[in-house]
Amino acid sequence: MQGAPIPKSSTTKFDRLLYAISIITMVMTIPQVFSIWKNRTAEGVSVFTWGTYLISACLWLVHGIRKHDPSIYLACIGWIILDAAIVVGALVFG
Repeated sequence: MQGAPIPKSSTTKFDRLLYAISIITMVMTIPQVFSIWKNRTAEGVSVFTWGTYLISACLWLVHGIRKHDPSIYLACIGWIILDAAIVVGALVFG
């Protein structure tokens, strides 16, 4: 059963919810970055996990650019910065 098509030119409530969640989850990651760099320790931080997140964000960035979709690639820029800060911190202090 198909629902009504979502208009491409308008932002739906669901779209706004996803934008908000994207921002909220990035903000929730900032304390991890500060913890690693301020305390100079990455105890318990998995380089593999955060490195995988970083690779994923890079691939999504390419996808967003290819689709000309700023809602994808702008969020990915934020994730790449956060993920890279955690990976580098974990490598330096881990």
